[in-house]
Amino acid sequence: MKTDTVTRKKNGAEEMDLKSGKTTPISQNTGVGKSAVSNAAKFRTDESTESKEDPHLKKDRFSKENIIVFITLLGIGLHLALRYFVASPPFTIQLPLIAVLVLCGLPLIYDLALKAAHQEFGSDLLAGISIITSAILGEYLAGSLVVLMLSGGRVMESYAVRKASSVLEALAKRMPNIAHKKMPAGTTDVPLKEIAIGDVLFIYPHEICPVDGVVVQGHSTMDESYLTGEPFNISKAPGSDVLSGALNGDVAITIEATKLAVDSRYANITKVMRSAQQHRPQIRRLGDQLGAIYTPVAVAAALAAWFLSGDPIRFLAVLVIATPCPLLIAIPVSIIGSISLAAKRGIIIKDPSVLEQIETCHTIIFDKTGTLTYGIPDLTGEIIGPGFDGRTVLKLVASLEQYSKHPLARAILAAARKLDLHLEEATEISEPPGRGLEGTVLGRKVRVTNRHNLVEETRVDEGSLPPQSTGLECAIAVDGAYAAIYRFHDAPRSESKPFIAHLGYKHQFNKVMLLSGDRESETQYLAGLVGIKAVHASKSPEEKVTIVREETRAAKTLFLGDGINDAPALMTATVGIAFGQNSDITTEAAGAVIMDASLARVDEFFHISRRMRSVALQSAIGGMALSALGMIFAASGYLPPVGGAIAQEIIDVLAIANALRAAIPPKTLIDF
Repeated sequence: MKTDTVTRKKNGAEEMDLKSGKTTPISQNTGVGKSAVSNAAKFRTDESTESKEDPHLKKDRFSKENIIVFITLLGIGLHLALRYFVASPPFTIQLPLIAVLVLCGLPLIYDLALKAAHQEFGSDLLAGISIITSAILGEYLAGSLVVLMLSGGRVMESYAVRKASSVLEALAKRMPNIAHKKMPAGTTDVPLKEIAIGDVLFIYPHEICPVDGVVVQGHSTMDESYLTGEPFNISKAPGSDVLSGALNGDVAITIEATKLAVDSRYANITKVMRSAQQHRPQIRRLGDQLGAIYTPVAVAAALAAWFLSGDPIRFLAVLVIATPCPLLIAIPVSIIGSISLAAKRGIIIKDPSVLEQIETCHTIIFDKTGTLTYGIPDLTGEIIGPGFDGRTVLKLVASLEQYSKHPLARAILAAARKLDLHLEEATEISEPPGRGLEGTVLGRKVRVTNRHNLVEETRVDEGSLPPQSTGLECAIAVDGAYAAIYRFHDAPRSESKPFIAHLGYKHQFNKVMLLSGDRESETQYLAGLVGIKAVHASKSPEEKVTIVREETRAAKTLFLGDGINDAPALMTATVGIAFGQNSDITTEAAGAVIMDASLARVDEFFHISRRMRSVALQSAIGGMALSALGMIFAASGYLPPVGGAIAQEIIDVLAIANALRAAIPPKTLIDF
């Protein structure tokens, strides 16, 4: 067996010079040494948190609302102190509150006036009317409490969003900001932004990979669970792809960068997460629509209370308790909470509006390869030639295939493992492009190729071979004689059939379709295995778009795919979900990306969406109902303006607390 050119040790990693092939312990390597290793670990943990923090989150801590809240609390505190602890004239007692209304109330009213000028009559307009009315009526304390309610609600929203979006902060803090670049004079630590495609980088034990790349030296394992949700360490050897953000195992490896840091997988995750956080989804606009109805109703109720009682204070009291902060705060908090929960499950929501749309989709369309299947061939049939034994042939072929990177090699090796076959060493191995694989195993010449090559290059008669069937196949010759035909199919995921079966009665999908570019026979074969009746095969990307567009006209659609040729269909469907392992183009086209290629994660996404909508509407409508109850008491004269402001603050806290439930994972998110 050919030995690896990279040496591995149990205790301590070694580095191999690219040109000489000599190995050197990392602790002795010129310019790297133990100190460099310790520094490499140190920069991940000791780096300033502020430099890694999301600037949008940092800005929130010093926003105008924070300053307004501070001044308002100070003014109310001084007012209470002068009233109850210092003998002061009545006008002096009111001065701190007047200052609050001037310094803090006017900026808020100005903002609301700008919105009104753009015909944005949201429910926060009630707060502005309340502030103006309280100043006119001399109810300065009530007006100051409304200022505190409005600005405090915005601060609470920012805080709740930060808590719900902690995944963004974790993503930013987790990544290194330097990389160990191989230079002619040795290894140098350089900023991540200076790494170019083609640069050779060292990844030391237990370090996080800084950019996407390919292994050029070394054998190790990497933990990619943070990116994919897959809880396994993935073996890495020369030629293996590595992802930025993956954690290296116990052995150092050398990689060649294939993408810039800003274009690598980890950076893209961070970007789409931030974009999702800032995106204004449709359900938020639903909140504005509810507010547009609620605001005139509240104003009418306040005017009616004033007219019937003749007391303008009741007008103010109704407006104060009517200010629907739950409507303004609870919906976006529940959305961000759901985005955070999804991210923890390996689901990146690029367009938050899909959280609302999922429940309205009644047609689901699947791509085949890599979506309902593993995208990996499975050995499903063996036709053994005369004079040969199946176990013997499989042992010979698997012993040869262990040296191949061909997709079918994995299926053959898996079949050999199932039979617990002991593999032998192969020699004289060659794999010319398009000609198959050949070598010597136990002194016997083994050839794995297609039937055309087998007939042309050996003494095998084509008439002795079995007829061509659906799926993939390979032909095997041993010592120049026909030994076997192996047939392969892309194995369906173990979860595909139960997942499809539960879509109708659990998620209200009335139509399930399979849309594929593969041959009719292959597509129908899979459809029969997983239980799909509506099948479209041999379709080009353009034809897929046409079919999806037609289905979307009839009912809202959800498309699930993973290949580059799925991108147009993903964009055409009402909701597009991509398995994010294979194509950046696909993930750009989708509204949500499932990092772990699993239908269980898709089901989790369905439940997160349903739960988000439920929690958002509970918080918003529940808060409005409590406010409406308070309006009745205020209109009847039982709730003064100050009491209404305090009651509204309590309602706000309850609504936000309920909305934050969207970020808390339930016991289970799967129902199949």
